[in-house]
Amino acid sequence: MDSPLILIDDKHVPLYRILWVADLPHFCGDELCEREGEYEIRLDVDESLWTSQKGRDDVVVSLRKWCGDPIDDGETPF
Repeated sequence: MDSPLILIDDKHVPLYRILWVADLPHFCGDELCEREGEYEIRLDVDESLWTSQKGRDDVVVSLRKWCGDPIDDGETPF
């Protein structure tokens, strides 16, 4: 891993701040919602970032590299 930082939209975020990444896009049905179809990336201290599916996929790949993906190591995931 080259860096513990990931670029999410226009923000450089340390990977250790990421708590979870949404698997499904946001949908609430509110006509005024500005986040429909975007993916939430939850950070510590009650903060969230919103990104596209490609942005979400990039974050997941970076987290797997940073944490060590058990599938890449030939181990079973559970």
